[in-house]
Amino acid sequence: MFLSYVLVFVLAAIPLFELVAVIPLAIIGGLSPVLTGVLAFLGNALTVILLIVFVDKFKSWRRKRKQKRPKDVIQEEGETTEAHVEEVQESKKEKRARVLFDKYGLPGLTIIGPFFVGSHISAFMGMSFGSKRKMVTSWMMTSLVLWTVIMAVASTYGVAFFVPDVEDDGVLVRLFTN
Repeated sequence: MFLSYVLVFVLAAIPLFELVAVIPLAIIGGLSPVLTGVLAFLGNALTVILLIVFVDKFKSWRRKRKQKRPKDVIQEEGETTEAHVEEVQESKKEKRARVLFDKYGLPGLTIIGPFFVGSHISAFMGMSFGSKRKMVTSWMMTSLVLWTVIMAVASTYGVAFFVPDVEDDGVLVRLFTN
């Protein structure tokens, strides 16, 4: 039984499986909904936080590297080269996109994303679109708590509704022993 709960933690931490899939399978398998939800949340949250920190560190390393690198474009007195104009326009677009995404897109991405594309991809996209680490982390944790509760409650009541005579050993155990 202990190994089953360790497996829930590990599978929820793996980006391919996610807590949205692990929780229903574990509950159908006969594991405790509360302990399954807590362990799946912890496993998924741990790797999402690690991903957010990694992306943030990578972005700051890249930014520092860009600042230290000598300019490829040398400007002469008052003359602006085409490459320099393109670089300035690109950063204006990035700033505008960041403002719009932070204002409207991050909550939607983090709340809906774990179900459709996975929590790790949602966190990565939120960071790569320029959102701040604290915002992405708080929205992702809120989203993971929400999805954990939804999946645990829906799975528990779904199993009880569709298989009313389920015993403590779980549907999957009964299925393979009969």
